Amino acid sequence: MKARYGSILRLMCLALLVLLAASACAGPTPIPEATSVPATSTAPPPTAVPTATSTAVPTPEPAATQTPVPAATPTETPPPSARYQLTFEATWSAVSHPLEFPPNPHFSGLIGATHSPAVGLWAEGETATPGIKNMAETGGKSPLDGEVADLIDGGGACELISGGGIGTSPGSVTVEFVATRECPLVSVVSMIAPSPDWFVGVAGLSLLDEGGWVEQKVVDLLPYDAGTDSGVTYTSPNAPTDGPEAIYRIEVEPLLIGGVVPPLGTFTFTRLAE
Repeated sequence: MKARYGSILRLMCLALLVLLAASACAGPTPIPEATSVPATSTAPPPTAVPTATSTAVPTPEPAATQTPVPAATPTETPPPSARYQLTFEATWSAVSHPLEFPPNPHFSGLIGATHSPAVGLWAEGETATPGIKNMAETGGKSPLDGEVADLIDGGGACELISGGGIGTSPGSVTVEFVATRECPLVSVVSMIAPSPDWFVGVAGLSLLDEGGWVEQKVVDLLPYDAGTDSGVTYTSPNAPTDGPEAIYRIEVEPLLIGGVVPPLGTFTFTRLAE
């Protein structure tokens, strides 16, 4: 038995020697290349740092931009002339002026002119011309029409305005005329009849307004005293004033009613189509 185990042991040693010799002849056994395995990081992922949230500061609104005001457009030059109709609407009556109201109330014919600012026919606070004196005392148009003619010749006036009167008040009458850029003012009068020297009218009324011709203008007519007769009632006898006084507005009886002097009518200036 021992001899058998010895034989087996010798065979095993011999086989081992043979294997060692074969390995030496074949060279070193190649070592397979290590497969590169990506390193797995075990470190925990970086903690996301929260974005700092700042308290919203309201953006200041931009300063209000002032819209530039466009330059004023130059006023257009008005047409060289404009035609007008003057309507005299008389309201003077026993109802409007009951105190001592006269019989046969009427107004004399309209008379006046278009003129420049450099001249005038009459004005409150100034002495009446002979033409205004006669118109206010008698209703006559002369010599006022001659005074207008002189103003026209001198270049201060442009057109004589002459129209009818009102035979019985209340009533109305119209007259037409032409105003120009050279003569944009109008003065027109009419006698209150009967009366000592009282009249109604306008003095130097401009028909140009802010560079354009007025489309319509209404003027209340209050009574004026020419300052040439001292009568105090509608039917006073002639009493020439000793030294003419300045023209003034009447604010006493019989035209003063209840503390107020009511208008005796209106002048309405209406522009007509050319």
